[in-house]
Amino acid sequence: MPHIGLCALIVRDYDDAIAFYTDKVGFDLIEDTDMGDGKRWVIVAPTGATETRILLARASGADQENAIGNQTGGRVGFFLNTDDFARDHARMTKAGVQFLEAPRHEPYGTVAVFEDLYGNKWDLLELALQ
Repeated sequence: MPHIGLCALIVRDYDDAIAFYTDKVGFDLIEDTDMGDGKRWVIVAPTGATETRILLARASGADQENAIGNQTGGRVGFFLNTDDFARDHARMTKAGVQFLEAPRHEPYGTVAVFEDLYGNKWDLLELALQ
């Protein structure tokens, strides 16, 4: 599986975000570190997606733009990899995650777009076997 990397996601509240991704969606909590000065380093990852991590961050104004990186139309250009698309799509649907389109098959794998609690749109992706 190719390396996708770390994506920064701006959230309103760390505990709320952790609950959404770990309790509701079923992601794994990889790291939760108090950095001092009111800063916290929280990383979650989709179960089975060993190369993909989401960094949860809080910021405002220009700091927010720097923290989340380049966005186009409010859509973050990162995929959330899964090792079992059908399992994870069903799990997320049951948890109440809103999928914005039905799964579709692309040359690079099966993909469906969902929206999280913060209005961010993600692609749940199962990479095609090479």
